[in-house]
Amino acid sequence: MSPHIPSHHYWPVTIEAFLKETAMPPTVFGRAAVRDPRLVSDLRGGREPGARLKRRVEHFMNKWRAERVSECAETEAAA
Repeated sequence: MSPHIPSHHYWPVTIEAFLKETAMPPTVFGRAAVRDPRLVSDLRGGREPGARLKRRVEHFMNKWRAERVSECAETEAAA
């Protein structure tokens, strides 16, 4: 976690950055990450995620990014 961001703001900020990076709609993100289309709106409203939810969200974002890097590498190798 970044030392510049208070812990209660870390997850919403991290998720907002991911949404901007990926252009993924908030409901799609929530459904794909944790099967909860209201996740982002709830976090924006102050919901405090538990440790398990945080792990699942982190895993989803890391996996999504890794898959995109892999796809880019395959595309470059084929060119």
